[in-house]
Amino acid sequence: MNPNELLFFSVFIAVITGVLLLDLGVFDRRNHIIPFKEALFWTVLWIGVSLAFYVLLIFHGEWIHLGGNGTVDDIRLLISRYGHPIKIDNLNYQDALRVYNNNLALEYLTGYLIEKALSVDNIFVMVMVFYAFGVEPRYYRRVLFWGILAAIVLRFVFIFSASALIIKFDWILYIFGALLVYTGIKMFLTRDKEEKIDIATHPVVKFASKHFPVYPTFVRHHFFVTSGRKRYITPLFIVLMVIEFTDLIFAVDSIPAIFSVTKDPYIVFFSNIFAILGLRALFFMVVNVMDLFRYLKTGLSILLVFIGLKMLLHFLEIGIPTAISLYVILAILAVSIIASLLFPEKKNNKAL
Repeated sequence: MNPNELLFFSVFIAVITGVLLLDLGVFDRRNHIIPFKEALFWTVLWIGVSLAFYVLLIFHGEWIHLGGNGTVDDIRLLISRYGHPIKIDNLNYQDALRVYNNNLALEYLTGYLIEKALSVDNIFVMVMVFYAFGVEPRYYRRVLFWGILAAIVLRFVFIFSASALIIKFDWILYIFGALLVYTGIKMFLTRDKEEKIDIATHPVVKFASKHFPVYPTFVRHHFFVTSGRKRYITPLFIVLMVIEFTDLIFAVDSIPAIFSVTKDPYIVFFSNIFAILGLRALFFMVVNVMDLFRYLKTGLSILLVFIGLKMLLHFLEIGIPTAISLYVILAILAVSIIASLLFPEKKNNKAL
């Protein structure tokens, strides 16, 4: 990180940390079931904050790498380093900056939309985890809060490590692309299968049972409990571990998908974090309307295949502009949602 990047990143992390601490200390003092209206309010609020960051990038995207100063050559170097699909030939600094910031903001918005869409599928898995372990709904919020906090740290390590590898070994993008195409096809072929979680055979449960003393029952909202001078982890902590494991697996798909849009690790990270911050509110909203997302897996599978092909086409030097990618993603999601609303699943028929 150069000094400008370090300053912007530090301010960003400080603000996010403050918001999370406020959430934990003020809004999360009591354990309660989040109703749909409250979840909808927080979902809209987080989307609004995410879009505000998009506007910030339009006007001051250069703050991330250049601070308040820079030259056309500096912008040209950033375009070359991160492969932005724009040209600034024969432009003065202000015009070049405008083109660069608009593209940066568009890359962020596209990445955010991809992460937000894929996170809905992740939410379905989280719901199954809670159901499988028999967690009381009033404790969902606490588990999700700490899960999101840990996810931010893991995403930071994953994203910047992947970025360093991509810059050094560009061919890794083709592996990412092939992985996304495979995942998309697999998701499409298994879209009708009912997913189940077997607690007894889950690798995280087996690992925790082998390496940690586990208390036999839930103890309200506690992750740890002391009994007979011995410290135990509770089943709720194991649930948290499973949620983190699930998110890590999910990140293997979602993060490479955003790298198809931009190779700038900061934009990948920011789009990820804003989508994650709104995940908890989105969870409680989606839980109440899960039956409406009949064709979601179909749409997401097509989305992953499109993104994977976009990466692979780079090998043939066929680039797809960021704006076109955004329109295609929006169209896929819109069609899957509209189709789900127009053709709801019949109660006596679970097939598509």
